[in-house]
Amino acid sequence: MEWMDRLNQALKYIEENLSGEINCEQAAKIACCSPFHFQRMFSYIAGIPLSEYIRRRRMTAAAFDLQTSDVKIVDLALKYGYDSPTSFNRAFQSLHGIAPSAARKEGIALKAYPRITFTLSIKGEEEMNYRIESKASFRIVGVNEQMDINLEENFTKVPLFWQQTAQSGMLPQIIGLMNQPPFGVLGVSTCMNGTDLAYYIAVASDLPAPEGMASYEVPAATWAVFECIGPLPHAMQELQKRIITEWLPTSGYEYADAPDIEVYSDGDQQAPTYRSEIWLPIVKKGATASL
Repeated sequence: MEWMDRLNQALKYIEENLSGEINCEQAAKIACCSPFHFQRMFSYIAGIPLSEYIRRRRMTAAAFDLQTSDVKIVDLALKYGYDSPTSFNRAFQSLHGIAPSAARKEGIALKAYPRITFTLSIKGEEEMNYRIESKASFRIVGVNEQMDINLEENFTKVPLFWQQTAQSGMLPQIIGLMNQPPFGVLGVSTCMNGTDLAYYIAVASDLPAPEGMASYEVPAATWAVFECIGPLPHAMQELQKRIITEWLPTSGYEYADAPDIEVYSDGDQQAPTYRSEIWLPIVKKGATASL
């Protein structure tokens, strides 16, 4: 399948550059998506963040080098992208449980993490309710936080941002500005060029942004809108994973370079019947999308 083939080509690029510079933007380009979307897809399919996979593969290769050559540790650190032997030693020991100098001893136990190859295996055990919605551009108003190109950093930053916003008393003010669809409090990840990443807690509104808030124009796009039922954050995390691993590969669509949107309704977010939505930006396969 073309979609899976592109991901495996991106993995091939990573593998060929373990002892050099690995450019996430280049890997994403090979996979025909933005760096943000590439990292998201990788983490959901592989079950580990991209940076952790690269670290494991590099430390696996470093262990082979130590056992089969007399290469100096300082040279090995540079080979696998570490600025100093200290940072290399720390990474090596966190994976193998021993210092690099000890890895040359006969009979020492080391860990090996083989190269990943993606194959398509669709479970489809549960239904997913969705609709395709093309929408003109619309404006959102709320608060925002700059995000990191390193996606796993955002897994910590986004929940903390929600917590800080709720504690500051800003949410009622933001909700009071809502006067346009989609109705609900929105979590919007902007990643239009792969580098300008921000996360907005906002509502759709044509009102001026009050002091201390910001506005953003969500571009016209097509989204696959998925209904999510269940307590947060577990229900949404599980649905996001199923969308990427089950729905997207066989849908006839691929990721578009447009914001990801979460829509949160009023109600008890811990209730088993709580309803929210995931808006996945999509483009038909073969269509031209600006990355």
